[in-house]
Amino acid sequence: MRDSRGALSWSELGDLLNRVANGLRGLQLGSTRRVAVFADNAVETGAVHLGGLLAGISTVPVNFHFTASELRYILEDSAARVVFVGPSTVDRALAATAGRHDVKLIGWRCSPVAGLVDFTAWKSGADASDPPGALRPLPNLLYTSGTTGIPKATDLPPTMFSAATTVAEHLVQLAQRPEAGLGPHLVVGPMYHTGPLSGFRSLAAGTRVVILDRFDAEETLHAIGDHRIATTVMVPTHFQRLLALPQHVRRDADVTSLRVVFHTGPPCPADSKQAMIDWWGPVLVEDYGATEVGSVCRITSDEWLTHRGSVGRTLDPFDALVLDDADELVEPGTVGRLFFRDRTGRGVIYRNDPQKSAAAHVAPGVFTLGEIGYIDPDGYVYLTDRSADLVLSGGVNIYPVEAETALVSHPQVLDAACIGVPDDDMGEKLVALVEPTDAGAPPKEGDLITWCRNQIAHYKCPREIRFVASVNRNAMGKINRRRLRESTLGTESLH
Repeated sequence: MRDSRGALSWSELGDLLNRVANGLRGLQLGSTRRVAVFADNAVETGAVHLGGLLAGISTVPVNFHFTASELRYILEDSAARVVFVGPSTVDRALAATAGRHDVKLIGWRCSPVAGLVDFTAWKSGADASDPPGALRPLPNLLYTSGTTGIPKATDLPPTMFSAATTVAEHLVQLAQRPEAGLGPHLVVGPMYHTGPLSGFRSLAAGTRVVILDRFDAEETLHAIGDHRIATTVMVPTHFQRLLALPQHVRRDADVTSLRVVFHTGPPCPADSKQAMIDWWGPVLVEDYGATEVGSVCRITSDEWLTHRGSVGRTLDPFDALVLDDADELVEPGTVGRLFFRDRTGRGVIYRNDPQKSAAAHVAPGVFTLGEIGYIDPDGYVYLTDRSADLVLSGGVNIYPVEAETALVSHPQVLDAACIGVPDDDMGEKLVALVEPTDAGAPPKEGDLITWCRNQIAHYKCPREIRFVASVNRNAMGKINRRRLRESTLGTESLH
């Protein structure tokens, strides 16, 4: 395992993972057996997630952009008793846990401070022997906005976390995944996402793993060539930035080792995907799905070249359905609301929120991810629009209500509505339509964005502010975002 600060041999890695696993087993975690990981990509971040798996403990990946208040909510909701942090997140974690004597903070490469346990000292004092293989593996607890602005908890679904009864069985099943034996894996996305975490777990099956601290297009190309990377997980924004590199940089890059490049997140623009296949060869495999259910559709490069624009056919145990407004099935090729039937009956499950779980379904086990689309006669699924309000920017879910709530708390803002608009780099970007209290003297755009960033994570904030006369709420106070995208975005700002 390697990151920008160094590498661990297999024997060094084995010692680290054993100590982390046994150290975790010695902590007072309560009945939930959960620890939160609030840290940037690093060897230590991976070691805690994998050590948790070996220890029969559920790790809670927390977005390292979150503010202290957002972290506090996650800790209270998940009942995690321990938070692992790095140097960039320790201050926010200390603020989030102030007064919480039941939560322990453990940090790496952090300056000594009261209330923080040093990771190196903690793991050095733990037993280095193998943890018991008969422990029951527990899935990650993940937080997703789903179809509301408040993050809700969902266990990593069975499609992404095997139902093995012991850790030993789970490791065997990891080694049986088709991509496990292809060669080194590169982690380019943040390790609070399911894709990077899933790819990282191939380490437990004997696959060498290289972790990038942050995605950088040119650095990614160097890593692929230098480490003979065979597999990775990306999102369309990564492709856009790779394609934007100077021609000579792309030409000189050695990508011949790549065997499978999974991509997730929003649908990839057809021109970008074609350009990536032309450059890297038919190694792209697109997975469409969600945190709550895992991948529901998949399409290889060869399939996509004959079904351009599709997100693929369904994977077991899912069937795709398209329904009209009366919840009746429509004919192949007809656009409607896209649903999926989980033949196991599981569907979407939000922990401790049966109402929200039920709201995602039209029938038991039949759920929607908020998309509008159609299915062709060959069974390939195509997306044409999104019925839910989520904005997918750079592969990250953004819920407009959070930014709207922050904006309307500004004294110069009367009302606000946020929408997603197409963006060549990010797929979509969040744009705020702001109704100022004084149309003749609206606040400055930069001041409003800074105001948002002081309240919520930066990635949730609008990239652009447009001042409008009205956001056109209806009599029930609701916003028609689709109509706003179609009509309001073309208007001139008040200043």
